[in-house]
Amino acid sequence: MDDELYQAFITESEESITQLNNSLLALESNPEDTEAIDDIFRRAHTLKGNFGAMGFDTAARVAHAVEDLLDEVRQGGLEVTPERMDLVFEGVDLIVDILHDIEKNGETSIDPDETVTALRAAAEGKDADDGGIDDGSDEGETPADASVEGASDADDVEDVGDMSDLVDDGGDETDDDLPTERAQHIDAARETIPSAELSGYGALHHVDVTLATGDMKSVDAGLFLDGIPDDVTVAGAIPSFEAVREGDFDDRVQLFVADADDAGTVAETFADLWAASDCTVTDVSTAITRAGGTLGGGDAEGGATATEADPDGEPGDEAVGGETGSTSGSAEPERSIAEVKSVRVDVDQLDELHELVEQLVTSRIKLRQAIGEDATNGVDTLDELDKISSNLQNTVMDMRLIPLEKVFDKFPRLVRDLARAEDKRVDFRVEGADIELDRTILDEISDPLMHVLRNAVDHGIEPPEERVEAGKPEQGVVTLSAHREHDTVVIEVSDDGGGLDVDRIREKAVSKGLTSTEAVSALPDEEVFDYVFHPGFSTNDEITDVSGRGVGMDVVKTTVEALDGSVSVDSTLGDGTTFKIRLPVSVAIIKVLFVLIGDRQFGVPIKYIDEVAREDRVDTINGDEVVVHDDRVYPLIRLRDALGVVEERPETGMVVRIRPQDRQVALWCDGVTRQEEVVVTPLQGPLSDSEGLSGTAVIGDGNVIPILDIGTLSGPDTGGTSRPYSEVAAADGGRTD
Repeated sequence: MDDELYQAFITESEESITQLNNSLLALESNPEDTEAIDDIFRRAHTLKGNFGAMGFDTAARVAHAVEDLLDEVRQGGLEVTPERMDLVFEGVDLIVDILHDIEKNGETSIDPDETVTALRAAAEGKDADDGGIDDGSDEGETPADASVEGASDADDVEDVGDMSDLVDDGGDETDDDLPTERAQHIDAARETIPSAELSGYGALHHVDVTLATGDMKSVDAGLFLDGIPDDVTVAGAIPSFEAVREGDFDDRVQLFVADADDAGTVAETFADLWAASDCTVTDVSTAITRAGGTLGGGDAEGGATATEADPDGEPGDEAVGGETGSTSGSAEPERSIAEVKSVRVDVDQLDELHELVEQLVTSRIKLRQAIGEDATNGVDTLDELDKISSNLQNTVMDMRLIPLEKVFDKFPRLVRDLARAEDKRVDFRVEGADIELDRTILDEISDPLMHVLRNAVDHGIEPPEERVEAGKPEQGVVTLSAHREHDTVVIEVSDDGGGLDVDRIREKAVSKGLTSTEAVSALPDEEVFDYVFHPGFSTNDEITDVSGRGVGMDVVKTTVEALDGSVSVDSTLGDGTTFKIRLPVSVAIIKVLFVLIGDRQFGVPIKYIDEVAREDRVDTINGDEVVVHDDRVYPLIRLRDALGVVEERPETGMVVRIRPQDRQVALWCDGVTRQEEVVVTPLQGPLSDSEGLSGTAVIGDGNVIPILDIGTLSGPDTGGTSRPYSEVAAADGGRTD
């Protein structure tokens, strides 16, 4: 198959599926939306035709079944119900799984019979007793027949064999509950086990064990863990092994067992262990394919290396983070937001690029000739070359910019599924999707946004009954917005939910030994909120398949800062929370201000600078040097001291004041020289964690200039700097020069 045609097929299919999901969401919210259903049929028909033309009849069958079911809806034979939409979304998800399988292996081994049978039965209007679903009049009812089991939840789409064998009969759950619970277990597996390890396994089972412990709970739990055979690979646990050994669990322990032969073998193994009174096993191997792995063909050895059962370890706890009950340390987002592999370029931009390249070649030849004849002409031609190359650079950079809608379009479905799973009503709004970001940043920001949105739905928005009691509408609002500020893009995720309890965060920070009561009490609320990004920090006492393990928000902070961005939180108890992510438009080339310390130069990114001024007056508050501007206090960082430059200090210098939203400090240097665009090379190896430095840049004369990292630059604590100077100075007894 022609590689170019094959890649075009993959890309077009991904785009069609994204738009199909969004049109299905529009239909679900308004069953009378004829434009939505017409668009659905166009896209489903296109997908069916494309898969058929490429010889992938498996996905074509699923698309055809989805089309038939929706045709009954369009003709008025069936109503739009949440249960039917769950089944349709499941069909779309199966098409996504098949597409990913094709992309990875060139073909697919996924059997769609279960889902196709369920869709056909639904199209015929069969009730649960006939193996289909009813007309949706009994809300919450799902298919119970074996032909439909395992295929009725939006996230449960992978065929992993006979669905009747997926769950052991030892549990007391009803058949109607199993598909939903299995989908939740699949999500939990992806949140607990890092994707790189998960994709290496060939099979995965969720084991839900109830322990009958006595007065010595931790002892019984320890005996249970020690009894797990050495040849059983435990890829993850909820709670962690450490928590179980300490007796910190509610009689239930959830384990993820990798590469076992079948569910029956797993059930027999764990049912015979110490204190195990009940054991339910569910096949959740679908989590492997969604992490990019292959069922039955995974590298079991590679997958088991990092998280093999270790009574003293914490399987699945490697991904750390922290929000008030935040989620997922996995590097993969919900249903895997695909990496952007192609960019559609405006024809005019291509023409301009071609012209600039021609001019560049011509100027290069002229420069070579001119320098050999007349130095003056050489300088003039060099200026011309610089202008052309700058224009070329700007054009190429613009071609790399992609609208945020490429990522934003994936999230309506995510929010819909989360809200439905938690029985919440959420109005999801998207603003500023046309704002553009560099493709590299766009790929990396998908995961952090997924974590923050899950947090907003799971913890921000209250259940309908609680909202009514609080005088709010039953339906909560989650808004994802973006706007441009100079050379940065600001993305905000806000909700009108319960907000963060700052006092609870203070208590939790102290109880975890992160700070003292006196220190945290002195911090303003906006700085206390930063603790939610601390690894393992969670104020949620209840652990669920969705959250509560303190995993996720650390991933947000780490990823954003790796992109040279920043993240902050603003919240009002009872009114809601806003997460603000600030990112550079591009990370390839940045403009820096060169500052002098003695005879050495350092670069400060221009995007962080608010003002540069000659300052000969420095105040002292609480023993720290500060600069006051507009009645605001900026702690002073003397770069000579922060960077360990041992040279005689001049009597005067320059002050570079940093924008408060990035870090409210001022930098003291000996002087400034010039601004220049540079290509920053991140520090590697042992230097990657160097405090105060983000990378280096090679300038025109061949010298290597260190680029400062404002966020990690050592200096006085910024606590209290958000208060007016008059207030802070009064507390310190007045102003001292």
